[in-house]
Amino acid sequence: MEIDFTKATFKDFEDIPGLDAFERAKTFKQFTDYMAENGHMNYRLITTTGCGPEMDIKTPYDNKPQRCVCFVSNDYLNFSQHPKVKQAAIDSIEKYGVGSGASPLIGGFFEYHKKLEEKIAAFYGRDPDESATFTTGYTANSATLLSMLKKSDIAIVDMGVHASVAEGLRGTNAKTFPHNNLTALEHILKTVKGTFKTKLVVTDGVFSQDGDVAPLAEMFKLVKQHGAYLMVDDAHGIGVLGRTGRGVLEDADLLDKVDIISGTFSKTLGHIGGYTIASPDVTNFIRFQSRQQIFSSTAPPTVMAIVKAIELIDEEPHWRNSLWQNINYFKKGLEDLGMDTGTTCSAIIPVKIGDPHLTGDAGRMLLKAGIFTNPILYPAVPRHDARIRMSVMATHTKEHLDRALEAFAYVDSQLKISKKNKKE
Repeated sequence: MEIDFTKATFKDFEDIPGLDAFERAKTFKQFTDYMAENGHMNYRLITTTGCGPEMDIKTPYDNKPQRCVCFVSNDYLNFSQHPKVKQAAIDSIEKYGVGSGASPLIGGFFEYHKKLEEKIAAFYGRDPDESATFTTGYTANSATLLSMLKKSDIAIVDMGVHASVAEGLRGTNAKTFPHNNLTALEHILKTVKGTFKTKLVVTDGVFSQDGDVAPLAEMFKLVKQHGAYLMVDDAHGIGVLGRTGRGVLEDADLLDKVDIISGTFSKTLGHIGGYTIASPDVTNFIRFQSRQQIFSSTAPPTVMAIVKAIELIDEEPHWRNSLWQNINYFKKGLEDLGMDTGTTCSAIIPVKIGDPHLTGDAGRMLLKAGIFTNPILYPAVPRHDARIRMSVMATHTKEHLDRALEAFAYVDSQLKISKKNKKE
């Protein structure tokens, strides 16, 4: 089968008819070489400095690192670089070393793991036994769902959820509903009534590609009317949204009501790992039934950095204020240029372009101008909804944002990506 590289995406190479696994890999290598030759390989670029509003990137256009204004990090409050967060990790390494040595059930559960469980539970106003932690946010979703839902159950899932959710549904039944469409959700809830033992509705709080939020108050009411449960992954909401930074659930007054909350330590909290918040019965079940828990070594002592980062959300709220000043300024600047930022209301700001190869060209031109962004293509988004996705940080300066706006204005003059120029 001949694949047209000018129209192909990564998904076209998952299972090529007539080719075995090694032949598929060879064909895919030809495609990534083609992308690199056309300047569309904005992926796996080597960074030689830490997370921040500016980072040194080894680009395809220069053999030495280039200082770029960066919009690729979800370290929204830049806590990965906070002196108190780094010191907490250093102190923990000095006391415990750099590894845990075992899974949590057989000797790999240390007091720093217990402190992290207690801290994230308390952050949500929950008791210490209402949390379970994982080594990645991806695993928090996939492991929780794999252990909780079986062949007699069903998950009803918003089409915009993170890929980790799909991974967790391989052992159960699943139906999807159009993004944030409560009418469609209600229809599915009615049709599955009495058919499955467990009905679990799964949604993100903040959606990672569009930056918009779920209508959680209405969704929760609907779910409970139909005898179902609700799971919310608010990975991108914590530290960004909510009166005290508790995310979308705080805005919806559902912190103590949602059946399962999942999230990550790798975004606002500046480290790595994930968590599930639920009733003591559920978290106990996950701790002893999740294969990713019982057969995987636990996180290293550096997780004490997360404990400090959680505390800083309350201790230093000015970071969240700075973040929102930047979000509002940058979004308005893009919209003044005529860019389509969709329905975002978070620190994730997309510039929707549509055509995937035009999006790749835009990513190349931005990078050459010293602006590092993420061109997002199918299957991460629909085929004709490609976009440049950016994450704003509290530590971006007005100068950083203005440089990016100037670069977008130049790209638009060359590629006609704004709504105004598309109409001409």
